[in-house]
Amino acid sequence: MTTPSPMPSPMRRPGALTSTAGIARTPSASGTPMTERKASWAPSGTRNPVSLRLNKVLATNFDNEDTREALRTLSELYATGSGSAGGSAMSSGSTKTAAQNETRQQDGGVDEDVSLPAQPTLPATHTYGQQQQTLAEAIPGESAARARKNLRRDMEQQLAEGSKKFLEALGEVDAKLRALQTHVGAMRASCDAAETQLALTNESSRTLLERAGSLRDERQEVDTKKSIISLFLTRFTLSDAEAEALASRDVPVDEGFSDRGGRTGGTSTNGSTSGGGRFFAAMDRAEKIREDCRVLMAGEEGATRAGLEIMSTTATHLEHGYEKMLRYCGDAFRALGRTGTGGDSEQLEVSPPLRECVRRLRKRPELLNEALLTLSTTRQAALLSSFLSALTRGGPSGYPRPIELHAHDPMRYVGDMLAWVHQAIAAEREFLESLFAWRGGRGDGRMVGSVRVFARRRQTEDRDNAGLAVGGDGGGSVEEEEEEEWMAELMDLAVTKLCVPLRLRVQQTVRSQESSIVAYKIANLLQFYFMTMRRTIGEDALLSTTLKEITDMAYKVFYDSIRTQSQALSRVKLTPDDPSVTAPSAILEHAQILREVMGVYQSSLLGDEDAAEISSGFQQVLDIMLDPAVMMCVAQAEEKHAANPRWDGAVFVLNCLCYLQSVLGTFEFTTKKRTEVQKLIDLRVLSLTEEHSANILKDAGLSEVVEICKTHKPDELMSRIPATEPAALQRSLRHFSRWLSGADVVASPRLAPLTMPLMHAAVHQQALARLARAYQLLCDEVRNPRNRYEAASTLLGSERPFGQVHLLWQVFGLEEEEEDGEEEESEEDEDEEDEESSEEDDDEEDDSGDAAT
Repeated sequence: MTTPSPMPSPMRRPGALTSTAGIARTPSASGTPMTERKASWAPSGTRNPVSLRLNKVLATNFDNEDTREALRTLSELYATGSGSAGGSAMSSGSTKTAAQNETRQQDGGVDEDVSLPAQPTLPATHTYGQQQQTLAEAIPGESAARARKNLRRDMEQQLAEGSKKFLEALGEVDAKLRALQTHVGAMRASCDAAETQLALTNESSRTLLERAGSLRDERQEVDTKKSIISLFLTRFTLSDAEAEALASRDVPVDEGFSDRGGRTGGTSTNGSTSGGGRFFAAMDRAEKIREDCRVLMAGEEGATRAGLEIMSTTATHLEHGYEKMLRYCGDAFRALGRTGTGGDSEQLEVSPPLRECVRRLRKRPELLNEALLTLSTTRQAALLSSFLSALTRGGPSGYPRPIELHAHDPMRYVGDMLAWVHQAIAAEREFLESLFAWRGGRGDGRMVGSVRVFARRRQTEDRDNAGLAVGGDGGGSVEEEEEEEWMAELMDLAVTKLCVPLRLRVQQTVRSQESSIVAYKIANLLQFYFMTMRRTIGEDALLSTTLKEITDMAYKVFYDSIRTQSQALSRVKLTPDDPSVTAPSAILEHAQILREVMGVYQSSLLGDEDAAEISSGFQQVLDIMLDPAVMMCVAQAEEKHAANPRWDGAVFVLNCLCYLQSVLGTFEFTTKKRTEVQKLIDLRVLSLTEEHSANILKDAGLSEVVEICKTHKPDELMSRIPATEPAALQRSLRHFSRWLSGADVVASPRLAPLTMPLMHAAVHQQALARLARAYQLLCDEVRNPRNRYEAASTLLGSERPFGQVHLLWQVFGLEEEEEDGEEEESEEDEDEEDEESSEEDDDEEDDSGDAAT
């Protein structure tokens, strides 16, 4: 808030107060003096005019923006220099005067026509010293009084001067506007004259303009028709260069062809050829014309004349093109026959134009079949010539050497021939894949080297698995199946003439073999190549059929050979004076041949067969070779034992069977036959155990006593039987005690020739266990009061083991059995009867199988 300026002048100059008071006494507009109007409400102590004026001035608010603006305007209007004669009042004096005037106006003591403008405030830059200088130089109240008297006149004078200036400026503008109006009128008259002249001219040239417009429209229509006809001819007709490329022999098929052009060579509208060559670009152009022409043939009114003519013309051009491609393919295929060899895949290269021709000829199957027939005939002759050259002359420079030079080595001879054929098939496959641009497994996802599933087989499998036909999902798979069938058929035709010389040489080699092992190796080799060819060219191919025939023939030769060897075992005779019970040399040689044959079979497995398939694949060989060996061992053992009763035939048979079992044990696919041999061994071991138990009882002196214990009648007293009376029983027990002190308790001399130590121990322990049970039976019968032995305990305790059966088990080194001896004997008898019946059944089956063989 701005502090009002101090007013020392009125206090020091009474004259100023007088004049001011005189002004305050001026009647107001209402005619009532201010002092009288204030006297009605102001107290007597506050009626002093000076005091009232001071209070009014001090109470004035100079912060109002409008008030400050008014004061500023008045100060600019009545501003005077400090050195002038009149000298303007100070800012503080002016402010005070304005405040006094305002107070007087409020009190009603100022005339209505006298306005006292407030003096403008001093700028902020004025200091207090400057104010003192101004007050000293000017007369206080002079400017305020002059402003109160002349404010309205001054303002009217200022407004009049401004209005006069505006009138002078507007007068000049009005004069210029009048001149401009004159010029605009003249211009309007000229435009009206020109417009009238233009209307007359348009009226006179209207006919000419209408004629020119119609001619212009006709020209545009003609140009449009010309463009349409030109585009129509360009789109639906071949250029002379394109027609010449299709029909003329002077333009080769591969002219301008580049491999980058690929299958989609084309021609631009100006006749320039793309990377596909002139001929193939013209073919694409003709096919595109026929495709576009179908729109003209599909109208509501039927085929148009232009469409029929275009279709006829393009059909003629296309026929010329297909015939030209057929001639080109025939020449190229015949050239392949002259230069290519079956084993040299580098010579069998397919040019991109030839591949493109084969692709396009698929739309004409009859033409493609004719071209492929030429190819198959050419490849047949070329492969046959190459095969005969490889057999007799070898390579171009003598390496590799001729295959016939290795005829003395049957495995290498047959293997080289089959390897050459396989290499020729691989080269043909690669050549045909390049010819048909086949991408190898795009449809079936087959990996390299895996089994190839042919179209017919895949179609059958898909029907079985999903009930859908192959190729139902798109045209690409059908096209690939057709390519695959063509390649399989072409490979089959290419190697057809190789079947006869291959069959003759392989048959001659196999039939001349005396070794069954070599025959089996050749048969397995043929089987491997047969499986390979079947997966490569199909099971119905002639080469696959030929390989199957010679494979079956090789297996037949092998089976005949091993059957002859097996039958020769029946003519082997053992030397009667030979005490040996080991397997004879004939069995050893026969088993060695069987071991080698099994090794060959195991090495020939592919690894993807299941266990049942592997086992069944060799079962016939085991039946032919092993059964006669077992029969020979049994028959010769019986025959020699009959001639020499002291010779142990049972141990001989067990040794032979164990040896054969050891031969079979190293191969997993002989599980079934090992089980059969093990059953025979178990039966022979059981028989040997029975016989050995009887011999031990006899050697121990308890045979007759134990037999009486088992067979005497219940009402018959054992003490009254001569063999079991106390004295005889005492002698038997004494003999048994002496036997217990001998070496036969630990090991049996008879079982020592057994080649299986575990079998020796098992048989001897079972015999000792039976002896212990027999002694227990004897003790039970002697202690039985029904047999009326006097001092039975004394009788049994006189000799070892003193009637203590558990001591006998300890002497034998066996664990005492908890079950009753008689029950075990009955169970063993039943088991023996069951095993004998099963053995008889097996023998009957073997006899029937041998008879069928």
